[in-house]
Amino acid sequence: MKPSVILLAALLAACSKSPVVIDGSTADTFAETTEDARRDLAIKDRLTFDTALRTVGGRRYADNDPDAMARRTFHGMTAADVVADAHARGIE
Repeated sequence: MKPSVILLAALLAACSKSPVVIDGSTADTFAETTEDARRDLAIKDRLTFDTALRTVGGRRYADNDPDAMARRTFHGMTAADVVADAHARGIE
């Protein structure tokens, strides 16, 4: 097989990678998956993503554990979903 065909196949496989889904079931999996999901974003969106994760406490006033609320809020979302939600809430 020609090297150019192998290179093209590898490039196509890399482009078809599905985005990481955030798992909020435990604090450890949340930390791991949010870090992996963050890598799916363009550099310009990473600050918005980080800010959204830190400002989840403003969504509900009754919860005393902002880390648990972040895990519940972002569970099942991709990094792009988090950024889109942040933009909808006015976070830039």
